[in-house]
Amino acid sequence: MDFQELTRRALSIRGQYAESERQRYGEAWTNEEIALGFVGDVGDLVKFVMAESGRRDMPDSKRKLEHELADCLWSLIVLANNHDIDLEKSFLETMDTLEKHLSK
Repeated sequence: MDFQELTRRALSIRGQYAESERQRYGEAWTNEEIALGFVGDVGDLVKFVMAESGRRDMPDSKRKLEHELADCLWSLIVLANNHDIDLEKSFLETMDTLEKHLSK
């Protein structure tokens, strides 16, 4: 699956969440609320990284880390889309910049 397909799937699932949020809360989450959810996911990610490094005792931490990394990617794709950012293009440009910086 290429990045465009990942993006389409992520946005389709976001659409389903938005509909559920409208039914439950009367409106879909704002970008700010999605970003706050992402911050929470990053906090969980740190815990699982620490567990995988032997700094925390968490059963099944590898599987949980895999899930949280995917969850974070999903949030980034959704936020990029909501802000009209071509994440694939931005990622490639950033990697080019970093490579140039490192080759100095």
